[in-house]
Amino acid sequence: MVSAADPFGVYVHVPFCSRRCGYCDFNTYVAGPEAQQAYVSHALRELELAEQSLAGSVELPAGGVDTVFFGGGTPTLLPAADLARLLRGIDRQFGLRTGAEVSVEANPDTVDPGYLAELAAAGFNRVSFGMQSAVPQVLATLDRTHTPDRVATGVAAAHAAGLRTSVDLIYGTPGESLAAWERSIDAALALGVQHISAYALTLEPHVPLARAIAAGQVPGLDQDEQARKYELVDQRLSAAGLTWYEISNWAVPGQECAHNVGYWTGGQWLGIGPGAHSAIGRRRHWNVKRPLAYGQLVDQGRLPLEGGEELDDAAASLERVMLRIRTAAGIALSDVPPAGQVAAKQLAADGLVEIVDNRAVLTLRGRLLADLVTQALAG
Repeated sequence: MVSAADPFGVYVHVPFCSRRCGYCDFNTYVAGPEAQQAYVSHALRELELAEQSLAGSVELPAGGVDTVFFGGGTPTLLPAADLARLLRGIDRQFGLRTGAEVSVEANPDTVDPGYLAELAAAGFNRVSFGMQSAVPQVLATLDRTHTPDRVATGVAAAHAAGLRTSVDLIYGTPGESLAAWERSIDAALALGVQHISAYALTLEPHVPLARAIAAGQVPGLDQDEQARKYELVDQRLSAAGLTWYEISNWAVPGQECAHNVGYWTGGQWLGIGPGAHSAIGRRRHWNVKRPLAYGQLVDQGRLPLEGGEELDDAAASLERVMLRIRTAAGIALSDVPPAGQVAAKQLAADGLVEIVDNRAVLTLRGRLLADLVTQALAG
């Protein structure tokens, strides 16, 4: 049984976008209002089925769920009233802890002051905007639909509604200069948000932007330049008072995303929606991806599972190292296998980790080579 002391979160995957961006490989679809409304009904039903399935195997924290995160896709394509219905469904089936963090991802084009105020009234308290860049040319390359000014408008409206705010940035887009990236960092800081995520652009071979690169229509990705851009964003955000707490995430102290911290530090979470993943104890399971198949299974009174596994000791150890080393707290040497403890000494000598209170913590250079560090520590 999962201990009541373990953090417990709920992730709700809303698989709809107004259009698919050329770099995106997420489980998203363009669908009309009828399909979106059907999804809401099916997600509410899945919550009921999940509560029945978990009864007796999961002891929730006292007071209920610690964190809820609506991701996608573009959750804010749904009416605010539907997101509120889904949040009430989570509360009804599992209970929400007083003061629980409730986050939603938003495309700046899809919200206005009234929408955000409605979310705040329903119990949402955090919104993460997909900013990506402040440079129109970069946004065009990424197929983003919003203009830079819409981000500022959205963040201001969220603050007026009393919501905590975060923005996501992407660096390394083909054709993005170092000056353009610096402009995006400055624009993000000027918004007054409490949290900024910055991700290196990665592309699966089948997405349109990758095909354009393969055809020579746009420049390829440059990992050395991406490394320079990471160093720049870390420098600029740190100087502005935002502290890195995970490789791709910086926050004003105390404003970290608690839901994501749960992922990296061994919390439990239930995934709801097409393609959503769950981690309960050592059990990992994931839903079917396509909304139609998802809905059909739920209508039959079945959990919409595509697969699952139970982690053995080796897999659990690898997962623990892979996730915890990404954080500023690092990983206790006692939590890595003996070969990894030996490797940690060499990693420290190479300047990739620091050993602090018997914990391995990534240096800035180590963050750029986190996969290599993970392999070494995992033995």
